[in-house]
Amino acid sequence: MAKVLIDPITRIEGHLSIELEVQNGKVVDAWSIGDMFRGYESILKGRNPVDANQITQRICGVCPVSHGIASSKSLDGAFGIKPNNNGRILRNLVLAANYLHSHLIHFYHLAALDFVDITALLKYKGGDSGINRLKEWAQGEIEAKKNRPDALTAVAPFLPRYEGNFYIKDVDTNIDAIAGYVKALEIRAKAHKMVALFGGRVPHLIGLVPGGVTQVPTSDRIREYRSLLKEVEKFINNTYVNHVIAVAKTFPDYFKIGKFNNFMSYGLFDQDNEDKKFMMQRGVYANGKLDKLDTDLIKEQVKYARYNSGSNLHPYKGETNPDPHKGGAYTWLKAPRYNGLGMEVGPLARVVISYLSNNADVKKEVDDLLKIFKADLSAVFSVLGRHASRAIEAKLICKNAKEWLDQLEVGGKPRNEYEIPDSGEGQGLVEASRGALGHWIVVKNKKIENYQCVVPTTWFCGPRDDNGTRGPVEQALIGTPISDVNNPIEAARVVRSFDPCIACAVHIVEGGREISKFRVC
Repeated sequence: MAKVLIDPITRIEGHLSIELEVQNGKVVDAWSIGDMFRGYESILKGRNPVDANQITQRICGVCPVSHGIASSKSLDGAFGIKPNNNGRILRNLVLAANYLHSHLIHFYHLAALDFVDITALLKYKGGDSGINRLKEWAQGEIEAKKNRPDALTAVAPFLPRYEGNFYIKDVDTNIDAIAGYVKALEIRAKAHKMVALFGGRVPHLIGLVPGGVTQVPTSDRIREYRSLLKEVEKFINNTYVNHVIAVAKTFPDYFKIGKFNNFMSYGLFDQDNEDKKFMMQRGVYANGKLDKLDTDLIKEQVKYARYNSGSNLHPYKGETNPDPHKGGAYTWLKAPRYNGLGMEVGPLARVVISYLSNNADVKKEVDDLLKIFKADLSAVFSVLGRHASRAIEAKLICKNAKEWLDQLEVGGKPRNEYEIPDSGEGQGLVEASRGALGHWIVVKNKKIENYQCVVPTTWFCGPRDDNGTRGPVEQALIGTPISDVNNPIEAARVVRSFDPCIACAVHIVEGGREISKFRVC
């Protein structure tokens, strides 16, 4: 039995550690350790309710749009209002652009380096000036690395990395993927501009408000958004999707690794103003059965989390009372449960639930990919299934965003008016790029009495629950083959496929005991 501590998991958002027990070359137990305390719920108490819209966006600089919309929706509920058509569509458009930005970050700039060999640049013999500049740079960095073997900065951000026979072998595929890495930086910037066109700025939008947004849609802004979208869509359809397929063809075993079987989705992109119709469906898939979502069944448990809060509470009654020295606790993440079950949330959950709900667009995309790999739907419940799901979503978002632009009323009112009531409650359900995001607010005497956020990573990176049942990432790691306990890249691939985001506001970082030392990227 070998114990392995990956601390930190790099190329994610926030501070996450994973502790593993490895026996006979496979993971037999795992612990997901969130090394951050998020104090936003405490910060919000007693404030003007509309402050929540701006404050909660600071939870994350990668997905502030999702938090801003979740907060706006919770205020919609508490204030007893609904967005008008323009407000709903404009929210969809800023969220769509943020999704495209986030999915490209995850694949190219976070996860792809688990599969792509940067040293393949040294074998490039073509005439592309950009690739040749990268080659010269890599040669210099790798040479410097030979002279300073303990240096941690060589070929940054590509190294340090797992040294070994872990990567794509084909030189041309590697070089093409590296070119995609560089091009994706440019495409991400265009997606950011799309967010700012209707959100005011990014990150941390100023245009999201209860009842809709503040930006009146104009012909110029619609035209610019459409032009940028065309460029982003071209890259997604012609480059991103192909690179995901190339990784899957090279590492087919990862259709069998990283399994989890319970999924939940709040529904992605509102198609009406009643919060009932979505581009990708709302629902729960558990114990082999698809069912409707009932948010009354959401509870957070804290037996193994560093809180002395009451356990198994619904978010309306939720408490966030930190207890850094709590015995038996090992993480700052709570353990959300739906009807007592852990749930994977995110792109894979959305795709599975939409597929089983007979969403024609999703079924076509999934079936086309399954034909390529001669696989059935169970193959999607995996590391590669998560990567493929993001690519599928990106394609469908581009397609739908063009239709939403056509539906906007140019010059029309972008929001409905509101007044802050003396009291009220509201839940804001949004699918962030990483998964189901919920904000719950209780208003009393026109002030925030209670505010709770249950974020996607809390769902999948949370710890064991009160019954000792592992969280989704912990369970997905079980059975993962580890070829070298000093180079546990296989486990890192599983964790990064979920795209963890522990949060941006670091209040407490705990130094852990050393179990094993190795270099990771």
